[in-house]
Amino acid sequence: MDAAQQEATARARELQRNWYGEPLGALFRRLIDDLGLNQARLAGVLGLSAPMLSQLMSGQRAKIGNPAVVQRVQLLQDLAGQVADGSVSAAEATERMEEIKKSQGGSVLSNTTQTTSSSGAPTVKRVVREIQSLLRSVAAAGDIIEAADTLAHTHPELAEFLRVYGAGRTSDAVAHYQSHQN
Repeated sequence: MDAAQQEATARARELQRNWYGEPLGALFRRLIDDLGLNQARLAGVLGLSAPMLSQLMSGQRAKIGNPAVVQRVQLLQDLAGQVADGSVSAAEATERMEEIKKSQGGSVLSNTTQTTSSSGAPTVKRVVREIQSLLRSVAAAGDIIEAADTLAHTHPELAEFLRVYGAGRTSDAVAHYQSHQN
């Protein structure tokens, strides 16, 4: 890979970090490991071609163009968390992946696909991801940061909210959300 290609790949990964909270290669590898998939199966569940998934993972492409695919990524991240904490079995995860594969995006999904606590209420992580998804569907991370910078002097709390949820990592947004409860 020549210097220009390396620079383009580095730029694509930085854009992915801004848009999705981390480079897609790392995110997709984690989903593959956590859910016991291979790249072809992950591509199928997401509704991407295998070459497109590979280009996103390697940084040859920066952005997922289809909002429904972005939503499926978020649903798979939620599912991986449920598998990790033991609230969803491997067999149940396989069924849910089929539901996710069939989903067309949007926020209305069956109750079996929603991430909820044992009380039936959405988990903090699910709420945070919904907020992130909404903000990121309105503007790119760079634009959200620019808006936050504009508001910082007059409305610092709102600026922080935009930065954390619009351009930050999910774990930071969860911590922010929890610190502002009650």
